[in-house]
Amino acid sequence: MAESGVADVQSDCDGWLLDRFAASLTALSANSVAAYRSDVRSFAGWAQRSGVAEPSGVTRTMVRRYLAFLTTRQYARRSIARKAASLRRYFTWCSVEGLVPVDPTVGVQVAGGDGRLPRVLDQRDLTALLDGPFEADDGPPWRRRRDDAVLEIMYGSGVRVGELCGLDVGALDLFQHAATVWGKGSKQRRVPLSDPAVAAIAAWLMVRSDAVGDCEREMALFFNERGRRLSPRDVRRIVDRRSATPTHPHALRHSFATHLLDGGADLRAVQELLGHVDVATTQRYTHVSRERLRTAYKAAHPRA
Repeated sequence: MAESGVADVQSDCDGWLLDRFAASLTALSANSVAAYRSDVRSFAGWAQRSGVAEPSGVTRTMVRRYLAFLTTRQYARRSIARKAASLRRYFTWCSVEGLVPVDPTVGVQVAGGDGRLPRVLDQRDLTALLDGPFEADDGPPWRRRRDDAVLEIMYGSGVRVGELCGLDVGALDLFQHAATVWGKGSKQRRVPLSDPAVAAIAAWLMVRSDAVGDCEREMALFFNERGRRLSPRDVRRIVDRRSATPTHPHALRHSFATHLLDGGADLRAVQELLGHVDVATTQRYTHVSRERLRTAYKAAHPRA
C-alpha cells in the first residue's frame, strides 16, 4: 500500500539529519538501513505538515498521533510496529547526539504484528519449483540452468535472498559441498550445499562462462539477462515463473527451516544454519512445526 499523505510528501528533511542517522547504522544490512531511513523520512514529512521542522519539536503525543494516523490508513499491525521500532531507534540516536531534550518514543507502546510466516511449501509446490518441466517461456537453456541452481541453493541451504544474490564464484567449495555467504550485519557464515544444489551449480557453471563478459560478472555467481548481478527482484521473477501457486522467495527459507525441525534437527543447529543471532527468532519455526503436527493429527486420527 502506498503511503499516501506520508511517503508521498515531498518535503525538505535536512533538519532531521537522516544521512547522519543512516551512517550510524553500521551493523545493519543495506536493506535494513534503507527501511529505517524510509520510515523516519515518512514520519518527518508528516511532522513537517504539522509545523515541526526538526526532531527537537517532536513530543510523545505527536508520536502517538502518527501511529494512530497509520492505523486509520489501514496499515497492518506488523507494519506499524516496524515503523514504531524505526522511530525508537532514530530518537535513541537523537538523544545520544543531543538533538532532543527527551526521547519522545519512551513509553509509547504498539501492539506487535501477528508474526505470521509464509506458508511452508508442500511436496507439490517443491516439485513444481525444483523439478518442473522445461517450458517455452523458460527462455534460453542457460537461464533454465541458472534458475535451477538458484532455487536448489535457496531451498537446500536456506539462505536469504540477499545472501544468494551476493554470492561470488569464489565463495563456492563444491568439493566440500559448501558455500560462504555474507549475512545481516556483514557477518560471514558457511552453509552446506545439498547434492542437487551441487549438481545444479555445476551444470550452470558449464554454460555460465559463455555469457560472461566483464570482470564484475566474472565475480558474480548469478546474473540476469542484462548482464548485471542477480537482484532480489530477479529472484522473485524466477519463483513466479516456476511456482504452481503464488508464493514468495522467502518461503523457501521457511520451508528449509521447518522441514529440518520436522525431521528432528537440533534447534541450535538450525539457528546456526539460518544465521540467526537470537535463538528466539529460530523458535518461530517450532511453532510452525507444532501446528503442522496438530493439523496432521486432526486430519488423520479417527477420534481427533
